[in-house]
Amino acid sequence: MSVQNVLNTIKENSIMFVDFRFVDLSGHAHHITLPATEVDADTFVNGVAFDGSSIAGFRGIEESDMVMMPDTESSFIDPFTDHPTLNIMCNIHTPDGERYERDPRSIAQKAEEYLQTTGIGTTAFFAPESEFFIFDDVRFESKMNTSFYSVDSDEAAWNTGRKEEGGNLGYKIGVKGGYVPVAPVDAQQDIRSEMVRVMQETGLRVERHHHEVATAGQAEINFRFDTLTKTADNLLKYKYIINNVARQWGKVATFMPKPLFGDNGSGMHVHSSIFNGDSPLFYEKGAYANLSQLALHYIGGILHHAPALIAITNPSTNSFKRLVPGYEAPVNLVFSKGNRSAAIRIPVAAVTPKGCRIEFRTPDSTANPYLAFAAMLLAGLDGIKRQLDPVALGYGPFDKNIYDLSDEDKKEIRSVPGTLDEALDALEADSGFLTEGGVFSQDFIDNFVALKRSEAKAVSIRVHPHEYSLYFDC
Repeated sequence: MSVQNVLNTIKENSIMFVDFRFVDLSGHAHHITLPATEVDADTFVNGVAFDGSSIAGFRGIEESDMVMMPDTESSFIDPFTDHPTLNIMCNIHTPDGERYERDPRSIAQKAEEYLQTTGIGTTAFFAPESEFFIFDDVRFESKMNTSFYSVDSDEAAWNTGRKEEGGNLGYKIGVKGGYVPVAPVDAQQDIRSEMVRVMQETGLRVERHHHEVATAGQAEINFRFDTLTKTADNLLKYKYIINNVARQWGKVATFMPKPLFGDNGSGMHVHSSIFNGDSPLFYEKGAYANLSQLALHYIGGILHHAPALIAITNPSTNSFKRLVPGYEAPVNLVFSKGNRSAAIRIPVAAVTPKGCRIEFRTPDSTANPYLAFAAMLLAGLDGIKRQLDPVALGYGPFDKNIYDLSDEDKKEIRSVPGTLDEALDALEADSGFLTEGGVFSQDFIDNFVALKRSEAKAVSIRVHPHEYSLYFDC
Protein backbone atom coordinates (compact mmCIF):
# COMPACT_ATOMS: atom_id res chain seq x y z
CA MET A 1 0.00 0.00 0.00
CA SER A 2 1.41 3.39 -0.99
CA VAL A 3 1.49 6.44 1.27
CA GLN A 4 -1.23 7.99 -0.86
CA ASN A 5 -3.41 4.91 -0.39
CA VAL A 6 -3.00 5.23 3.38
CA LEU A 7 -3.96 8.90 3.24
CA ASN A 8 -6.96 7.94 1.10
CA THR A 9 -7.95 5.30 3.67
CA ILE A 10 -7.83 7.93 6.39
CA LYS A 11 -10.10 10.22 4.40
CA GLU A 12 -12.54 7.60 3.08
CA ASN A 13 -13.08 5.99 6.50
CA SER A 14 -13.26 9.26 8.45
CA ILE A 15 -10.25 8.15 10.52
CA MET A 16 -9.75 10.46 13.50
CA PHE A 17 -6.49 9.03 14.88
CA VAL A 18 -3.46 7.17 13.53
CA ASP A 19 -1.76 4.78 15.94
CA PHE A 20 1.96 4.23 15.23
CA ARG A 21 3.28 1.01 16.80
CA PHE A 22 6.61 -0.72 17.34
CA VAL A 23 7.72 -3.87 19.13
CA ASP A 24 10.26 -4.22 21.96
CA LEU A 25 12.78 -7.01 22.56
CA SER A 26 10.26 -9.14 24.46
CA GLY A 27 7.67 -8.90 21.69
CA HIS A 28 5.34 -6.40 23.36
CA ALA A 29 3.82 -3.72 21.15
CA HIS A 30 3.98 -0.02 22.09
CA HIS A 31 2.20 2.89 20.46
CA ILE A 32 1.97 6.64 20.02
CA THR A 33 -1.26 8.13 18.65
CA LEU A 34 -1.49 11.19 16.40
CA PRO A 35 -4.67 13.01 15.38
CA ALA A 36 -5.28 12.20 11.73
CA THR A 37 -5.14 15.92 11.00
CA GLU A 38 -1.44 15.83 11.96
CA VAL A 39 -0.59 12.98 9.55
CA ASP A 40 0.48 13.76 6.00
CA ALA A 41 2.95 12.48 3.42
CA ASP A 42 5.86 13.98 5.36
CA THR A 43 5.01 11.81 8.38
CA PHE A 44 6.03 8.76 6.36
CA VAL A 45 9.32 10.41 5.42
CA ASN A 46 10.30 11.95 8.75
CA GLY A 47 8.75 9.37 11.07
CA VAL A 48 7.44 9.74 14.61
CA ALA A 49 9.84 10.48 17.48
CA PHE A 50 9.82 8.58 20.77
CA ASP A 51 11.95 8.04 23.89
CA GLY A 52 14.00 4.87 23.46
CA SER A 53 15.40 5.02 26.99
CA SER A 54 11.96 4.15 28.41
CA ILE A 55 11.90 0.80 26.59
CA ALA A 56 13.74 -2.07 28.32
CA GLY A 57 16.79 -3.19 26.36
CA PHE A 58 16.87 -0.23 23.98
CA ARG A 59 18.94 2.89 24.72
CA GLY A 60 20.36 4.83 27.64
CA ILE A 61 18.92 8.18 28.62
CA GLU A 62 21.94 9.96 27.11
CA GLU A 63 20.96 8.74 23.61
CA SER A 64 17.24 8.31 23.98
CA ASP A 65 15.90 10.02 20.84
CA MET A 66 14.61 7.44 18.37
CA VAL A 67 12.27 7.44 15.38
CA MET A 68 9.41 5.18 14.30
CA MET A 69 9.33 4.79 10.51
CA PRO A 70 5.84 3.65 9.40
CA ASP A 71 5.40 0.65 7.11
CA THR A 72 2.31 1.38 5.02
CA GLU A 73 1.85 -2.32 4.17
CA SER A 74 1.00 -3.10 7.79
CA SER A 75 -1.94 -0.73 8.29
CA PHE A 76 -5.39 -1.84 9.50
CA ILE A 77 -8.38 -0.13 11.08
CA ASP A 78 -8.55 -0.78 14.82
CA PRO A 79 -11.68 -2.80 15.67
CA PHE A 80 -11.77 -1.78 19.34
CA THR A 81 -11.34 1.99 19.64
CA ASP A 82 -14.34 4.27 20.16
CA HIS A 83 -12.87 6.78 17.73
CA PRO A 84 -11.97 5.56 14.20
CA THR A 85 -8.27 4.71 14.39
CA LEU A 86 -5.79 3.39 11.84
CA ASN A 87 -2.96 1.23 13.22
CA ILE A 88 0.43 1.12 11.47
CA MET A 89 3.48 -0.94 12.43
CA CYS A 90 6.84 0.82 12.30
CA ASN A 91 10.53 0.07 12.10
CA ILE A 92 12.88 1.84 14.48
CA HIS A 93 15.55 4.17 13.18
CA THR A 94 18.21 6.26 14.83
CA PRO A 95 17.95 10.07 14.47
CA ASP A 96 20.50 9.95 11.61
CA GLY A 97 18.20 7.69 9.59
CA GLU A 98 19.93 4.32 10.12
CA ARG A 99 18.00 1.15 10.96
CA TYR A 100 18.40 0.50 14.67
CA GLU A 101 20.31 -2.76 15.14
CA ARG A 102 18.22 -3.71 18.19
CA ASP A 103 14.90 -3.27 16.37
CA PRO A 104 13.28 -6.75 16.15
CA ARG A 105 11.23 -5.86 13.08
CA SER A 106 14.29 -4.64 11.20
CA ILE A 107 16.10 -7.87 12.13
CA ALA A 108 13.25 -9.87 10.61
CA GLN A 109 13.50 -7.86 7.40
CA LYS A 110 17.26 -8.29 7.28
CA ALA A 111 16.79 -12.06 7.59
CA GLU A 112 14.53 -12.00 4.53
CA GLU A 113 17.05 -9.89 2.65
CA TYR A 114 19.87 -12.27 3.63
CA LEU A 115 17.94 -15.27 2.28
CA GLN A 116 17.83 -13.62 -1.13
CA THR A 117 21.59 -13.03 -1.13
CA THR A 118 22.36 -16.71 -0.44
CA GLY A 119 21.03 -17.93 -3.78
CA ILE A 120 19.15 -20.68 -1.93
CA GLY A 121 15.68 -19.22 -2.42
CA THR A 122 13.71 -16.01 -2.59
CA THR A 123 11.03 -16.30 0.08
CA ALA A 124 10.55 -17.94 3.48
CA PHE A 125 7.02 -18.64 4.64
CA PHE A 126 5.99 -19.01 8.27
CA ALA A 127 2.79 -20.06 10.03
CA PRO A 128 2.64 -20.13 13.85
CA GLU A 129 0.06 -22.04 15.88
CA SER A 130 -0.10 -19.88 18.99
CA GLU A 131 -2.09 -21.56 21.77
CA PHE A 132 -3.60 -19.64 24.67
CA PHE A 133 -5.87 -19.91 27.72
CA ILE A 134 -9.07 -17.97 28.39
CA PHE A 135 -9.58 -17.51 32.12
CA ASP A 136 -12.46 -16.01 34.10
CA ASP A 137 -10.31 -14.75 36.97
CA VAL A 138 -6.58 -14.11 37.39
CA ARG A 139 -4.88 -12.92 40.57
CA PHE A 140 -1.19 -12.89 41.44
CA GLU A 141 1.19 -11.15 43.80
CA SER A 142 4.90 -11.19 44.58
CA LYS A 143 6.11 -9.30 47.64
CA MET A 144 8.75 -9.82 50.30
CA ASN A 145 6.20 -11.51 52.58
CA THR A 146 3.77 -13.08 50.14
CA SER A 147 3.84 -14.80 46.78
CA PHE A 148 0.96 -16.49 45.01
CA TYR A 149 -1.05 -16.88 41.83
CA SER A 150 -4.62 -17.99 41.41
CA VAL A 151 -6.52 -18.53 38.17
CA ASP A 152 -10.03 -19.79 37.62
CA SER A 153 -12.23 -20.93 34.77
CA ASP A 154 -15.89 -21.92 34.75
CA GLU A 155 -15.01 -25.02 32.73
CA ALA A 156 -12.01 -26.10 34.83
CA ALA A 157 -11.71 -29.65 36.17
CA TRP A 158 -11.30 -28.38 39.74
CA ASN A 159 -14.78 -26.78 39.65
CA THR A 160 -16.91 -29.95 39.47
CA GLY A 161 -17.82 -29.48 43.14
CA ARG A 162 -18.08 -25.69 43.18
CA LYS A 163 -21.35 -24.19 44.39
CA GLU A 164 -22.58 -21.85 41.68
CA GLU A 165 -25.47 -19.42 41.41
CA GLY A 166 -28.38 -21.30 39.86
CA GLY A 167 -26.62 -24.60 40.44
CA ASN A 168 -23.49 -26.21 39.05
CA LEU A 169 -24.40 -27.40 35.57
CA GLY A 170 -21.44 -29.72 35.21
CA TYR A 171 -19.77 -30.30 31.84
CA LYS A 172 -16.34 -29.40 33.18
CA ILE A 173 -13.31 -30.37 31.11
CA GLY A 174 -11.03 -32.94 32.70
CA VAL A 175 -7.25 -32.67 32.86
CA LYS A 176 -5.92 -33.36 29.35
CA GLY A 177 -9.54 -33.84 28.28
CA GLY A 178 -10.16 -30.69 26.26
CA TYR A 179 -9.24 -31.60 22.70
CA VAL A 180 -12.07 -30.61 20.32
CA PRO A 181 -15.21 -31.62 22.28
CA VAL A 182 -18.54 -30.18 21.15
CA ALA A 183 -20.86 -28.00 23.26
CA PRO A 184 -21.87 -27.94 26.04
CA VAL A 185 -18.47 -29.34 27.08
CA ASP A 186 -16.80 -26.74 24.88
CA ALA A 187 -18.35 -23.61 26.33
CA GLN A 188 -16.06 -21.20 24.47
CA GLN A 189 -17.20 -21.69 20.87
CA ASP A 190 -18.84 -18.28 20.68
CA ILE A 191 -15.97 -16.27 22.11
CA ARG A 192 -13.49 -17.95 19.77
CA SER A 193 -15.82 -17.34 16.82
CA GLU A 194 -16.02 -13.68 17.78
CA MET A 195 -12.22 -13.53 17.86
CA VAL A 196 -12.17 -15.04 14.36
CA ARG A 197 -14.80 -12.57 13.10
CA VAL A 198 -12.71 -9.63 14.28
CA MET A 199 -9.54 -11.13 12.82
CA GLN A 200 -11.23 -11.47 9.45
CA GLU A 201 -12.50 -7.91 9.71
CA THR A 202 -8.90 -6.69 10.06
CA GLY A 203 -7.63 -8.71 7.09
CA LEU A 204 -6.38 -11.91 8.72
CA ARG A 205 -7.23 -15.08 6.82
CA VAL A 206 -8.27 -17.58 9.50
CA GLU A 207 -8.27 -21.29 8.70
CA ARG A 208 -9.92 -22.79 11.81
CA HIS A 209 -10.34 -22.65 15.57
CA HIS A 210 -10.92 -25.23 18.32
CA HIS A 211 -10.60 -26.05 22.00
CA GLU A 212 -7.18 -27.41 22.93
CA VAL A 213 -6.17 -30.30 25.18
CA ALA A 214 -5.91 -28.64 28.60
CA THR A 215 -8.72 -27.88 30.98
CA ALA A 216 -9.63 -24.30 32.00
CA GLY A 217 -10.13 -22.78 28.57
CA GLN A 218 -7.15 -23.68 26.40
CA ALA A 219 -7.73 -22.66 22.79
CA GLU A 220 -6.12 -22.42 19.38
CA ILE A 221 -6.93 -20.30 16.32
CA ASN A 222 -4.92 -20.83 13.14
CA PHE A 223 -4.35 -18.08 10.60
CA ARG A 224 -2.89 -18.35 7.10
CA PHE A 225 0.86 -18.45 6.49
CA ASP A 226 2.71 -15.49 4.98
CA THR A 227 6.23 -14.19 4.55
CA LEU A 228 8.43 -13.85 7.63
CA THR A 229 7.89 -10.21 8.63
CA LYS A 230 4.23 -10.17 7.60
CA THR A 231 3.56 -13.27 9.67
CA ALA A 232 5.18 -11.66 12.71
CA ASP A 233 3.01 -8.56 12.13
CA ASN A 234 -0.03 -10.83 11.87
CA LEU A 235 0.84 -12.62 15.11
CA LEU A 236 0.96 -9.31 16.97
CA LYS A 237 -2.43 -8.44 15.48
CA TYR A 238 -3.72 -11.92 16.43
CA LYS A 239 -2.67 -11.53 20.07
CA TYR A 240 -4.03 -7.97 20.21
CA ILE A 241 -7.44 -9.16 19.01
CA ILE A 242 -7.57 -12.18 21.33
CA ASN A 243 -6.65 -10.12 24.38
CA ASN A 244 -9.16 -7.38 23.62
CA VAL A 245 -12.08 -9.65 22.67
CA ALA A 246 -11.50 -11.60 25.90
CA ARG A 247 -11.57 -8.30 27.78
CA GLN A 248 -14.85 -7.30 26.11
CA TRP A 249 -16.39 -10.60 27.22
CA GLY A 250 -15.30 -10.09 30.83
CA LYS A 251 -12.54 -12.69 30.53
CA VAL A 252 -8.76 -12.62 30.21
CA ALA A 253 -6.48 -14.42 27.76
CA THR A 254 -2.88 -15.42 28.37
CA PHE A 255 -0.19 -16.83 26.09
CA MET A 256 1.98 -17.98 29.01
CA PRO A 257 3.54 -21.34 28.16
CA LYS A 258 2.62 -22.96 31.49
CA PRO A 259 -0.01 -21.11 33.53
CA LEU A 260 -1.28 -24.36 35.12
CA PHE A 261 0.63 -27.09 36.92
CA GLY A 262 -0.27 -30.65 35.93
CA ASP A 263 -1.83 -30.09 32.50
CA ASN A 264 -0.62 -29.29 28.99
CA GLY A 265 1.04 -25.95 28.37
CA SER A 266 0.63 -23.59 25.43
CA GLY A 267 3.11 -23.80 22.58
CA MET A 268 3.68 -21.88 19.39
CA HIS A 269 4.28 -24.59 16.79
CA VAL A 270 5.94 -22.85 13.84
CA HIS A 271 5.55 -24.16 10.29
CA SER A 272 8.11 -22.94 7.76
CA SER A 273 9.24 -23.52 4.18
CA ILE A 274 11.37 -21.87 1.50
CA PHE A 275 10.38 -21.10 -2.08
CA ASN A 276 12.39 -19.99 -5.08
CA GLY A 277 9.93 -17.77 -6.90
CA ASP A 278 6.82 -19.93 -7.20
CA SER A 279 8.70 -23.21 -6.78
CA PRO A 280 8.63 -24.99 -3.40
CA LEU A 281 12.06 -26.20 -2.32
CA PHE A 282 11.08 -28.61 0.47
CA TYR A 283 9.23 -31.21 -1.64
CA GLU A 284 10.58 -34.39 -3.23
CA LYS A 285 7.99 -37.01 -4.07
CA GLY A 286 8.78 -40.47 -2.75
CA ALA A 287 11.46 -39.38 -0.30
CA TYR A 288 10.96 -39.72 3.46
CA ALA A 289 7.82 -37.66 4.22
CA ASN A 290 8.26 -36.28 0.66
CA LEU A 291 11.08 -34.07 1.94
CA SER A 292 13.83 -32.78 -0.34
CA GLN A 293 17.48 -32.99 0.62
CA LEU A 294 17.47 -29.21 1.04
CA ALA A 295 14.63 -29.51 3.55
CA LEU A 296 16.57 -32.17 5.47
CA HIS A 297 19.58 -29.87 5.65
CA TYR A 298 17.28 -27.09 6.89
CA ILE A 299 16.07 -29.46 9.63
CA GLY A 300 19.69 -30.37 10.40
CA GLY A 301 20.50 -26.70 10.95
CA ILE A 302 17.60 -26.12 13.31
CA LEU A 303 18.29 -29.23 15.39
CA HIS A 304 22.05 -28.61 15.45
CA HIS A 305 21.58 -25.05 16.72
CA ALA A 306 18.49 -25.83 18.80
CA PRO A 307 20.04 -25.32 22.27
CA ALA A 308 21.05 -21.78 21.29
CA LEU A 309 17.96 -21.18 19.18
CA ILE A 310 15.69 -22.01 22.12
CA ALA A 311 17.03 -19.01 24.04
CA ILE A 312 15.19 -16.93 21.43
CA THR A 313 12.17 -19.16 20.69
CA ASN A 314 11.52 -19.97 24.38
CA PRO A 315 12.94 -16.94 26.17
CA SER A 316 11.22 -17.10 29.57
CA THR A 317 11.68 -19.02 32.80
CA ASN A 318 8.08 -20.19 32.39
CA SER A 319 8.98 -21.71 29.00
CA PHE A 320 10.94 -24.46 30.73
CA LYS A 321 8.02 -25.42 32.94
CA ARG A 322 6.25 -26.39 29.71
CA LEU A 323 9.30 -28.15 28.28
CA VAL A 324 9.04 -31.24 30.46
CA PRO A 325 8.12 -34.80 29.36
CA GLY A 326 4.56 -36.03 29.69
CA TYR A 327 2.51 -33.05 28.53
CA GLU A 328 2.92 -33.29 24.74
CA ALA A 329 5.90 -30.97 25.11
CA PRO A 330 8.44 -31.40 22.27
CA VAL A 331 11.59 -31.76 24.34
CA ASN A 332 13.31 -34.32 22.09
CA LEU A 333 15.67 -32.92 19.45
CA VAL A 334 14.71 -35.29 16.66
CA PHE A 335 12.53 -35.09 13.56
CA SER A 336 9.73 -37.36 12.44
CA LYS A 337 6.70 -37.46 10.17
CA GLY A 338 3.43 -36.90 11.97
CA ASN A 339 5.00 -37.49 15.41
CA ARG A 340 4.11 -34.89 18.02
CA SER A 341 6.70 -36.14 20.52
CA ALA A 342 9.51 -34.86 18.24
CA ALA A 343 10.83 -31.30 18.22
CA ILE A 344 10.35 -31.21 14.45
CA ARG A 345 7.28 -32.82 12.95
CA ILE A 346 6.77 -33.23 9.22
CA PRO A 347 3.05 -32.84 8.44
CA VAL A 348 2.01 -35.57 6.01
CA ALA A 349 -1.80 -35.40 5.95
CA ALA A 350 -3.32 -33.68 2.90
CA VAL A 351 0.00 -32.06 1.96
CA THR A 352 0.65 -30.75 -1.57
CA PRO A 353 4.09 -29.88 -3.02
CA LYS A 354 3.52 -26.22 -2.16
CA GLY A 355 2.25 -27.18 1.28
CA CYS A 356 5.29 -29.30 2.12
CA ARG A 357 6.84 -27.80 5.23
CA ILE A 358 8.45 -28.53 8.58
CA GLU A 359 6.89 -27.84 11.97
CA PHE A 360 9.19 -26.78 14.80
CA ARG A 361 7.09 -27.59 17.87
CA THR A 362 9.35 -26.37 20.65
CA PRO A 363 8.74 -22.55 20.54
CA ASP A 364 6.17 -20.75 22.65
CA SER A 365 4.48 -17.36 22.54
CA THR A 366 6.78 -15.63 25.02
CA ALA A 367 9.07 -15.42 21.98
CA ASN A 368 9.30 -12.20 20.03
CA PRO A 369 8.05 -13.51 16.65
CA TYR A 370 10.32 -11.24 14.58
CA LEU A 371 13.37 -12.60 16.40
CA ALA A 372 12.15 -16.21 16.60
CA PHE A 373 11.33 -16.53 12.90
CA ALA A 374 14.54 -14.77 11.86
CA ALA A 375 16.64 -17.04 14.10
CA MET A 376 14.88 -20.17 12.81
CA LEU A 377 15.51 -19.14 9.23
CA LEU A 378 19.18 -18.44 9.90
CA ALA A 379 19.65 -21.80 11.65
CA GLY A 380 18.00 -23.59 8.73
CA LEU A 381 20.05 -21.68 6.14
CA ASP A 382 23.23 -22.56 8.01
CA GLY A 383 22.22 -26.21 7.82
CA ILE A 384 21.67 -25.89 4.06
CA LYS A 385 24.97 -24.12 3.47
CA ARG A 386 26.90 -26.66 5.58
CA GLN A 387 24.80 -29.60 4.31
CA LEU A 388 24.08 -30.78 7.83
CA ASP A 389 22.46 -34.20 7.49
CA PRO A 390 20.09 -34.77 10.42
CA VAL A 391 20.13 -38.54 9.83
CA ALA A 392 23.93 -38.76 9.96
CA LEU A 393 23.95 -36.48 13.01
CA GLY A 394 21.59 -38.81 14.86
CA TYR A 395 18.48 -36.62 14.83
CA GLY A 396 16.17 -39.21 13.30
CA PRO A 397 13.91 -39.87 11.64
CA PHE A 398 12.31 -41.19 14.80
CA ASP A 399 8.81 -42.54 14.24
CA LYS A 400 8.13 -43.99 17.69
CA ASN A 401 6.40 -42.38 20.66
CA ILE A 402 9.50 -41.19 22.49
CA TYR A 403 7.61 -40.69 25.74
CA ASP A 404 7.01 -44.46 25.94
CA LEU A 405 10.69 -45.41 25.53
CA SER A 406 12.79 -46.71 28.39
CA ASP A 407 15.50 -44.51 29.88
CA GLU A 408 18.09 -46.73 28.20
CA ASP A 409 16.51 -46.20 24.77
CA LYS A 410 16.37 -42.44 25.32
CA LYS A 411 20.08 -42.09 26.09
CA GLU A 412 21.08 -41.20 22.55
CA ILE A 413 18.32 -38.62 22.09
CA ARG A 414 19.34 -35.03 22.78
CA SER A 415 16.92 -32.92 24.78
CA VAL A 416 16.29 -29.20 24.96
CA PRO A 417 18.07 -27.17 27.67
CA GLY A 418 16.49 -27.55 31.09
CA THR A 419 16.46 -23.88 32.09
CA LEU A 420 16.58 -20.44 30.54
CA ASP A 421 20.12 -19.96 31.87
CA GLU A 422 21.27 -23.16 30.12
CA ALA A 423 19.74 -21.94 26.87
CA LEU A 424 21.46 -18.57 27.26
CA ASP A 425 24.77 -20.36 27.88
CA ALA A 426 24.22 -22.24 24.61
CA LEU A 427 23.42 -19.00 22.77
CA GLU A 428 26.64 -17.39 24.01
CA ALA A 429 28.60 -20.44 22.85
CA ASP A 430 26.85 -20.71 19.47
CA SER A 431 25.77 -17.37 17.99
CA GLY A 432 27.77 -17.26 14.77
CA PHE A 433 24.88 -18.48 12.63
CA LEU A 434 22.83 -15.48 13.78
CA THR A 435 25.37 -12.86 12.74
CA GLU A 436 25.63 -14.16 9.16
CA GLY A 437 24.79 -11.39 6.72
CA GLY A 438 24.68 -8.86 9.56
CA VAL A 439 21.16 -9.95 10.50
CA PHE A 440 21.79 -10.06 14.25
CA SER A 441 24.62 -7.96 15.62
CA GLN A 442 26.85 -9.17 18.43
CA ASP A 443 25.71 -6.12 20.39
CA PHE A 444 22.11 -7.29 20.05
CA ILE A 445 22.95 -10.82 21.20
CA ASP A 446 24.97 -9.61 24.20
CA ASN A 447 22.20 -7.19 25.18
CA PHE A 448 19.49 -9.84 24.74
CA VAL A 449 21.39 -12.34 26.89
CA ALA A 450 21.91 -9.73 29.63
CA LEU A 451 18.22 -8.79 29.62
CA LYS A 452 17.07 -12.40 29.84
CA ARG A 453 19.60 -13.30 32.52
CA SER A 454 18.21 -10.47 34.65
CA GLU A 455 14.73 -12.01 34.30
CA ALA A 456 16.03 -15.46 35.24
CA LYS A 457 17.81 -14.06 38.28
CA ALA A 458 14.70 -12.15 39.40
CA VAL A 459 12.81 -15.45 39.48
CA SER A 460 15.58 -17.56 41.02
CA ILE A 461 16.17 -15.34 44.06
CA ARG A 462 12.53 -15.14 45.07
CA VAL A 463 10.89 -17.52 47.54
CA HIS A 464 8.54 -19.99 45.82
CA PRO A 465 5.29 -20.96 47.58
CA HIS A 466 6.01 -24.67 47.09
CA GLU A 467 9.22 -24.27 49.11
CA TYR A 468 7.03 -23.76 52.19
CA SER A 469 5.49 -27.19 51.54
CA LEU A 470 8.92 -28.75 51.24
CA TYR A 471 11.03 -26.99 53.84
CA PHE A 472 8.97 -25.00 56.40
CA ASP A 473 9.17 -27.73 59.06
CA CYS A 474 12.78 -28.69 58.43
